[in-house]
Amino acid sequence: MSLGPSSTRSSLLLALLFSPALLADDLFLESESLPQVLTATRLKQTPAEVPGSMTVLDSELINASGARDISELLRLVPGMMVGNISGNQAAVNYHGTNASEARRMQVLIDGRSVYRAGLATVDWSDIPVAMEDIERIEVFRGPNTVSYGANALMAVVNIITRHPADSHGTRLKITRGERGINDFYASQGLGWNGGDLRLSLSGQEDDGFDSDRNGADYRDSRRLNRFSLAVSQALSDNQSLDWQIDAKDGTNQRPYTYHPVFSGITAAGNNSDVIAKDYAGSVRWNLDVNPDHSLYIQGSAQHWDRQQVWRACDAEVSFSPQLTQLWQLNPNYTERLARNMPRFAGPGAPPGTAAEMALANQVLDQWRNGASQTLCGDIDQSTRESRYDLELQDTLSLSDSLRLVSGMNYRYDRADSETYFNGTLDDTIWRAFGQLEWRASEHWLLQGGAMYEDTRLIGSSLTPRFAVNYLINPRHSLRAVYSEAIRSPDMFENNVNWSYQVTNLQPAAFGQSSARYFVKTRGPGDLDQEHIRSRELGYNGYFAELGLALDVKLFYDEISGMISEPLRNNQYIASNANNSRFRGTESQLDWRLSQIDRLRLTYAFVDAEASNPLDQQFSARNSGSAGWLRDWGHGWNSALFYYGDNALNGYRFERVDTRIAKRIPLGKAHLQLAGVLQQRLDHQPTTFVDNNYDERRVMYFSAELEF
Repeated sequence: MSLGPSSTRSSLLLALLFSPALLADDLFLESESLPQVLTATRLKQTPAEVPGSMTVLDSELINASGARDISELLRLVPGMMVGNISGNQAAVNYHGTNASEARRMQVLIDGRSVYRAGLATVDWSDIPVAMEDIERIEVFRGPNTVSYGANALMAVVNIITRHPADSHGTRLKITRGERGINDFYASQGLGWNGGDLRLSLSGQEDDGFDSDRNGADYRDSRRLNRFSLAVSQALSDNQSLDWQIDAKDGTNQRPYTYHPVFSGITAAGNNSDVIAKDYAGSVRWNLDVNPDHSLYIQGSAQHWDRQQVWRACDAEVSFSPQLTQLWQLNPNYTERLARNMPRFAGPGAPPGTAAEMALANQVLDQWRNGASQTLCGDIDQSTRESRYDLELQDTLSLSDSLRLVSGMNYRYDRADSETYFNGTLDDTIWRAFGQLEWRASEHWLLQGGAMYEDTRLIGSSLTPRFAVNYLINPRHSLRAVYSEAIRSPDMFENNVNWSYQVTNLQPAAFGQSSARYFVKTRGPGDLDQEHIRSRELGYNGYFAELGLALDVKLFYDEISGMISEPLRNNQYIASNANNSRFRGTESQLDWRLSQIDRLRLTYAFVDAEASNPLDQQFSARNSGSAGWLRDWGHGWNSALFYYGDNALNGYRFERVDTRIAKRIPLGKAHLQLAGVLQQRLDHQPTTFVDNNYDERRVMYFSAELEF
């Protein structure tokens, strides 16, 4: 495969890194305790052993960034494209695809998926976890259906919260700043014989973007409150029980975008805001059978409630049964008729088939007889989704050189919406997975795994992964990985039954106070899964004497059967007719220059080609970040970050963030004061033309008390 000029740069870098001068001391050092990650294969592995590319955002980095949102943190991950649909709707995807439909990445909280199956989305602003409760974020950069099932098509983000045992004491924090920033956090942690607990309350507020393309207020502020309770209890020497309860309640503004179909009608509404409520609970039983054998059983329940009711006005003929029949016969003909109704009222129906013209003339008769009057009513676009998940996982060391992780999973998803599904739609998913790790010799590590998945709405699939890691020593490895993954069409794409029930009509439509709008859309019902084939060559190393961790990879990914068309109720043409290809290189460097300085660099070169231009919108050819963390002593520390990409949905993004903090001891307590300055270096909208700030700079300050 051809990887372009960037591969030459990567080859030169690898050659330099493996020079005898750099490796001489490191090759013969005794193996010290190395950091371990879990997200890649569900097995604990050092970075050199992972069958793919990993990025770990640790608590020091999270705190130093000053980020208020998880999506902002992901700018530190090479190849991660982070943008905004609006001020309270982030768009995040690995390597790209459609800018407004970033739906090809799995997101987990402590292993529990928060990817909504009904509308195939992750509500980044509404994830019910506070930044202060996060211990680290592990990102597997590549397909990982093998470990986490369909929808882990391009990457997996695993948000790992702090263990209750590490959260004892009281923390209080407030954040205030420009653009309406008003956040708070409070937590209490305590322990008892064999058990620990953490209770936290948090909230966020901000005003979103200042203005749209016309200079008007964009209406994209957010207000939210969160509750989290985590408990860990030892049942015996080899058994423990962990359980969590999370809840979130808030409001997200939405700009009013409805435009009446029929001419001469004035829109009545001024907002279509969303009341967002999330609830989640999980319990996990852990059993260590012996030092070489462990298993767990985890059950979870989640509920997403999005309440959205808005008022609209249109002509009475909008609710004509004959117009509805005409729409089902030919949407394009119907839209042409509707938008030019006064012009056709005199001469009669536009040219079409006999059936089309007959229905059109009946509609025109209704128009002439008074159905052109304006009606206003309420539209309920609310959605409710629920998920129940049960998983069994077994981890077994068969010998000193052979480890196996295997398990089964059952999941039930339900989506309820009168608008999108004309009621309720549900699905059941069964999974069986396994991953085998074999140390063939001191230097060779072979890994293979597969996931079998069967979903009632889509069908079954089997996805494999094979990897070879050559361990130069426990800290340095070369890897070659081949993997396949799938994404199942979500309920909205495949099974939508989309129509608007309008209530409280004033005056009544054809004598009824409630009626359905003439536009009705049905999903195809026979969409196949999207499929990716991924090849990766990489190097991971840790130079102990230098305090330098490095990861470099070359990749070539091909996605087929993509669902890329715009899914609008007046143009719903979903198909599997599209494909994309991504190739390039990524690198990340984390260098602890000394006990007081830490340097972090990332860079990604992504060459994207797609049969549908929409799937190239969200792929920046060059993107990266740079960070410098320093402890100045006497309680002072600072961080400086740069984020940039050359074109995300056509717009350049460059920003510098500076954070300065002072930690002040107060007896047994500590007070930390911090200030963050974010300065945009470009002068362009953020991702979309309507996302504009009046000022390119924002400041906010926080005070945190621990005791």
